[in-house]
Amino acid sequence: MDSYRVEWKRSAVKELKALSKEMAGRILRAVEELPVNPYPVGARKLVGSERTYRIREGDYRVIYTVAASTLIIEVIRVGHRKEVYDR
Repeated sequence: MDSYRVEWKRSAVKELKALSKEMAGRILRAVEELPVNPYPVGARKLVGSERTYRIREGDYRVIYTVAASTLIIEVIRVGHRKEVYDR
């Protein structure tokens, strides 16, 4: 079975760098698991979108899309739960 490849939007990388080292590390570990299982336990599909999901890491969220046909996971946003859904 082929595995997925993770790509980061430039804005998501910027958001990740703005977090504390501890939180950024936790989020990176969670994202590193996505190629093995792009739909982990606790992942929720976002309303109004076909391919967009979110995973929780404490009070922070990672928003990503899954392109099953090309085996690409794109991390779109990283941020606090109060701010990450605002766009």
